[in-house]
Formats: sequence, structure tokens, C-alpha cells
Amino acid sequence: MSSPPEATAQAEFSGPLRGSGSPLELGILRALDELQQVLTLEALDDGRFRALSEAARFGRIFGGQLVAQAMCAAAATVTGLSPHSIHASFLRPGDSSAPLDIIVERTRDGRSMSVRHVVVEQGGQALVTATVSFDNPEGADVLTAVEPTATPESLPLLQHWAQRAPAGLAAPGSTWIDTPPPLEMRIGEAPIFLGGAQAPGQRVHWMRLPRKVTGGHQEHAALLGYASDYLLVDMALRSHPHSVSYATHRGLTLDHTLWLHRPVQFDQWHSYTQQTVAVGGHRALVQGTIVDAAGRHVASTAQEVLVRPITRRAT
Repeated sequence: MSSPPEATAQAEFSGPLRGSGSPLELGILRALDELQQVLTLEALDDGRFRALSEAARFGRIFGGQLVAQAMCAAAATVTGLSPHSIHASFLRPGDSSAPLDIIVERTRDGRSMSVRHVVVEQGGQALVTATVSFDNPEGADVLTAVEPTATPESLPLLQHWAQRAPAGLAAPGSTWIDTPPPLEMRIGEAPIFLGGAQAPGQRVHWMRLPRKVTGGHQEHAALLGYASDYLLVDMALRSHPHSVSYATHRGLTLDHTLWLHRPVQFDQWHSYTQQTVAVGGHRALVQGTIVDAAGRHVASTAQEVLVRPITRRAT
């Protein structure tokens, strides 16, 4: 007797994903191949690059993609140093079907540090401006060990929650299954956008690339920069002091900062602890801590999120 479809779907989203050969794993692997192509920039002339975007997943260009592309463009103008921070401001949404132009300005080159100013444009309009800083990774490496909170593969995949989303969220939830991000993400509760409940305090999810990536520190840093943008807007809604949801409010990223404290090996598990630390007016500040499987604090994030009621025009 064959298993019912729901049981088959449930089995697909439980247990180890790597090496499973499941449709979900294959979809995530294809998404990573596409992302790596998107991060392979076409050099036009000194400090200018052309890039494409991932397939549309959110109806716009994902901010993490733009962060990663800004990091890659800046890195292409620096020799012998590794990125240690990016501060990005999001100015307007982009169209994933149109090419991007990336302009890098050499702001400073010192003996051990470099700074680049990056503008990502589309159709002559700036989508993102960013400052990317680089330094020499050699030197002291003080361990700030953090005790892991769970075994990653004991937690549900994000697609598990998408598959169980309430009827009103089934359509957006299916996007995470049909067009999955290039990451394996595991989380112990449903995000707000998949029917989760508002709650105070921190939320933790685990993430890693779906396969080994042989690139150096700069590639792993850019891929972590991409992943660092996930679920921060959702966190702002989860812990908002008022009753908010994606049906009543819209969350938009205003700016995003990533600090890298040590080299990253992002094809291994990392936990990402997020917490809303301030809400003022329509703005919320969410901070994050990224820790590797050995318990080392490898990166920190901060993002300002705009949370506004959805206004509907009278008919």
C-alpha cells in the first residue's frame, strides 16, 4: 500500500537532506549553482561590473543577493585582504529580470586595511549603496565559544513549515518548496510568514550550504552575506509589540550590516540567533549572532526594518 501524499511530503522534509537525492535537495543544489553564477561578475572596465539576478522568488531582487554582489565586486578590486564588514543601505526594489550595474570606488588603501564604496544600479537608478571594508585576517583569534543550542538535523527544515502553512499562506509557502533558497535552513518554530505566532525573545535557526564549496574566504564570506539577510524582517514582525502580520503589515529592509570576526566555512553548520532590540515608530532594529558548529562566534548582523500597515485603496 502506498503512503498518502501528506506522509510522503512529511518524510521528504525530515531527517538528513545532504545525500538524500530528494527533489528538495536537488532544488537547493540548483539554486546554489545559480547563485554562484550570479556572483560571478562580468568586468566591464576598472571598477565597473555587470551582473544578473536569481530567478524571482519574492517578486523582487532579494536583498541578500545584492549584499553578496557588492561584497564580490569590492573584493575584485582588493588584493591580499579579506572582507570584515559591509554596511548596506537599500534605496529601492529591483527587477530580477533586468541586469545590474555595479560601480566600485576605491575609497582607501592602507598598509593593512582597504575600504570600498559600492553602488548597485539598475536602469541608471541606485538600488543599494554599500561600504565594504577589508583587513588582514592574521593576528589574534580569541575564541568566544557559545554552547550550541540544538543538533541541527533534529530540527525541522524550513520547507517542513512551508508544507504545513495555513490555507491562506499555502501559495507563498509553496515558493519555498518549488523555488527553494540555496541553503539548508532548519528552525524549531514556524516563521510568521508561514503561520507562526508572535512571541518575545530570541529565535534561532541553523543554516549551511547544501554541498562543499571550494572557493576561498572571500567566496564563503559573500555567501554568508547572502544568507545573513534571511528571516530578519520576519523577526521584526514576530517580536513586534503590536499585533502585526503579513496580511496587515508590510516589512521592508532599510539597511543591513554584517561584521565578520573570523574566516567562515559556510558549507558547515552555523546557528543564527536573531533578536529585535528596539522598536520606534515604524522602525525596528534586529540584531543577529552567527556561530559555527564548534561554538565560535564568526559574525554579527544588524538590520533596520520598516514595519508599516498595508493601506488599501477604496474601490
